[in-house]
Amino acid sequence: MKIARYLLRKFPLTLLCLALIVYLSLVIDIPETPLDNVALIDKWTHFVMYGGSCAVMWWEYLRCHQRMNWPKMWLYAIIGMIVLGGVIEILQPYVGRSGEWLDFVADAVGVLLGAGIGMMMKKIMWKEH
Repeated sequence: MKIARYLLRKFPLTLLCLALIVYLSLVIDIPETPLDNVALIDKWTHFVMYGGSCAVMWWEYLRCHQRMNWPKMWLYAIIGMIVLGGVIEILQPYVGRSGEWLDFVADAVGVLLGAGIGMMMKKIMWKEH
């Protein structure tokens, strides 16, 4: 229970982003839109969702902590986000959606970009570190 309170207090936007990713990936059936005609729009969506969520996680970490715990950030913000993308792609066929390797690649590339943005935010927010 302590950890849930800690996460809700320190990482509310990250949790919201992750909940939206799970909801959009496993629960809701996305209707067709005019953007469906854009080449690779699905991959761009994965890229932005995971990159944005990773960047939000970094921002929330940096604003709430005084020191960087690199092992935790690597584990949760990078490896954890990439694993989440993989698990969701594996689960999608069980909920009537299609899991695709290229979606997973887009997730991972988005996470890496989000982590890069997070590292730049660290330099800006923690000028003395």
